[in-house]
Order: sequence, then structure tokens, then C-alpha cells
Amino acid sequence: MKILVTGAAGFIGFHLSKRLLDQGHKVVGIDNINDYYDINLKYARLNELGIQRADAEVFLNNATGLLYNHNFEFVRMNLEDRIELPKLFKEKEFDVVCNLAAQAGVRYSIENPEAYIDSNIVGFSNILECFRHHTIKQLLYASSSSVYGENKKVPFSTTDTVDHPISLYAATKKSNELMAHTYSHLYNIPTTGLRFFTVYGPWGRPDMAVYLFADAISKDRPIKVFNNGNMNRDFTYIDDILNGVEILLANPPEKKSKKPAYRISNIGNGSPQSLGDFIKAIETSFGIEAKKEFLPMQAGDVPQTWADVSEIEELGYNSTIGIDQGVHYFVLWYKKFYNC
Repeated sequence: MKILVTGAAGFIGFHLSKRLLDQGHKVVGIDNINDYYDINLKYARLNELGIQRADAEVFLNNATGLLYNHNFEFVRMNLEDRIELPKLFKEKEFDVVCNLAAQAGVRYSIENPEAYIDSNIVGFSNILECFRHHTIKQLLYASSSSVYGENKKVPFSTTDTVDHPISLYAATKKSNELMAHTYSHLYNIPTTGLRFFTVYGPWGRPDMAVYLFADAISKDRPIKVFNNGNMNRDFTYIDDILNGVEILLANPPEKKSKKPAYRISNIGNGSPQSLGDFIKAIETSFGIEAKKEFLPMQAGDVPQTWADVSEIEELGYNSTIGIDQGVHYFVLWYKKFYNC
């Protein structure tokens, strides 16, 4: 199949692109390579996909263009571009679209809300418009466990009410789900929203907890432990996330009776761990006890996440990598990448 992966230079988008290429699919990757975090990491991911930085940097000032590497093509583009994005859809005739591009980060949404409206709302609207004008088998798009807000009932189920987001990031993801439902209803197009739960692993974003902790420990700085450590997360290793996406890709939603071909799926570990245990796993992998600075809860954050994965388990999903193993893999990559 020919598959569009937006956010291909990002953490999950890079890994998904690599998985799809390894399976023999043709992949077109889109990314605007913004400076939300170190662009060197983004270029390094592209290099793993066969795209050299010197070539990728030809496309400056958000200009568009194509770089080819066997079955992978890279396009530097903003999803907000209403001129070039439709041209790409018309030219490439995608079989499937995986929209993972978004402005990420809960806390940053408080500092720079406009970036979230532009990328997560306007950009996703453009994807939906392009999708409905072409014969494409399925749209999968990144949502987030953040949509559950401060829901008290656990585990979090896709049947739960999620009408009270506590960050703009979460609000944009909930908006994406509503927009997708509307397009599935109006145009009978199959859409699948992916509610990811605390994804971590090699090549992860520098604003993620495991990355921040590893960076602090390796530089003998104290780690910042929010809510005084009283937090639980459904930490999910990247390979388990990819397995879930792969299963949903192979099993598109179907229109049933008067209901649209619309689906929301949790992809998580299904077994939350305490933040303390996660930190211990990092300390063990480094062989160093971290210095800790205990701080109150950050605005927009939640004390716990826990995924009900029973629906995707019925399709064959099984999370297999626990935090000890997953953190060890991350630390091995981190030490190699940063030569420390």
C-alpha cells in the first residue's frame, strides 16, 4: 500500500514510517520540522529513514518538495497549507492516511495556544477535506489519553464521557475526534482515533519524562518530580503502540446500521505504574540514584492514566513490554546517541 504518514520526523511518526517500510509498504512522510524541540533529533530520525539532512535542508522557509529514498518520500510541509496539501493528495493517490502530525505537549499549550489551533485544528481540518475528496481506505489519526481529563473512573474507557479537558492540547484532540465523527457521518469515510497512553522509547521527544530524567541524571542534575511523585501512568513502550496501530490498520471500522464508520481506540499498556517505579527503572539502567526535586502538580496535568484496552485486545492486541525492559532500551539508545 501507499501510506501517508504526517509527522514523519516526529517520535511516533518516525517509528511508524520505519515499521511500514520494513513491511514493504510505500510511505510518503510529511513534516514541517518546527523548532518546538531540537531539530537535530528530527533530522537524525530522517537520516534513519534514508533522508540526508543536507538534502532535507534544501526546503527552507516551509517550502515544499519531495526527497526520495527507495520506498520512502519525504515532503517538508505545513498541514495548514491549503494549496500544496490537496496537490499532494491528488498526485500520490494514497491508500491509507496516518495523521500523527500535531503540536504536542500539555504544558506548552498554556504558553503558546496559537500553535495548537493552527496545527491541531486547522491542519486536521485540511486533512479531512483532502481525505473526503479521494478514494482512501482509512484515516487513522492521533488523539491522546489527555482527553480523559480528571476522570475518576478507571480504567479509562472509550465509552466514558470526555467533555471536560483541562488543557488546550486535550481540547484540540477531543475536537479532532468530533471533527472525524462529522466527516464519517457526512461522507461515510472510515476514521480511527488513536488515544495513545504515555508513549516512551528510543528516539523519543526531549520534553517526555523519561528523556528529561535521563538528561538530568546523566548530567548530575536533580530530576523534577511533580505532584511530589504521587502520580500513576499507563506507560506504553513504542513497539506496543506500533503493534496497536498495525492491528487497527488491518481492521478498518465498518458502517453499522445508521452509525458511521467511526472508531476510537485506546492504545496503552493496560497496567499503570507509579512514577516512583518508573524513576527507579531509569536509575537502575544508569546505575545511578537520581537527585530529586519534589514539586506541586503542573497546570493541565492529571494524577493518573489507565487504559481500558479490552476492545483492541479483541482484535489481537497484547502489550508485552514492561517499564524495566522498555526503559532499559531507551537508556541504551540515549547513551549511544549522546555518547555518554
